Amino acid sequence: MLSYEKGCWEQDYRRIAGVDEVGRGCLFGDVVAAAVILPEGLIIEGVDDSKKLTAKKRELLFEQIMEQALAVSVGHVDSVVIDEINIKQASRLAMKKAVEGLEYRPDYMLIDAEKIDLPLPQQAIIKGDANSQSIAAASIVAKVTRDRLCEGRWEELYPDYGIKIHKGYATKLHREQLLALGPTPMHRRSFLGKILSDEPVLF
Repeated sequence: MLSYEKGCWEQDYRRIAGVDEVGRGCLFGDVVAAAVILPEGLIIEGVDDSKKLTAKKRELLFEQIMEQALAVSVGHVDSVVIDEINIKQASRLAMKKAVEGLEYRPDYMLIDAEKIDLPLPQQAIIKGDANSQSIAAASIVAKVTRDRLCEGRWEELYPDYGIKIHKGYATKLHREQLLALGPTPMHRRSFLGKILSDEPVLF
């Protein structure tokens, strides 16, 4: 999980930011990105692609990352902007915001399969969250941050939609509640066309 980082260290890059996002495929809520700079040589046991970890394990690793990282930052882009600029551009914007919010300016970025519009050396890595500890740490921070919003503030705002259960993804429950209640202001209208026009018999 440190092979990409080691390559950077060998080129005298010291502050390496791993960057990843979550919520790209959701119908509801923000896309959330995180940027994490870990100390050179640090190994955090168990860090992996956030999708492969249980919620409990993610929470434990989140606390470790927050304690041991040199810098952590989170960037959000809401559903209105997602609808305006499309989800790919919104994901990139959230990543850019996360990097810009770091306490220390990174001298290199390792990014999960994306390019960030910043004048910094960077590398896009396919399945980066499974191959780079820095990116995996960012994926965990982004996932835990977004899940906490789904289970807390967003669930309180819209208690009838099951946000804390499906986290905004297009589950059967979510589609049924959308058809019954209509979209909230936090739903991504550009994602809903097919669902809201489908006949209920398809579910």
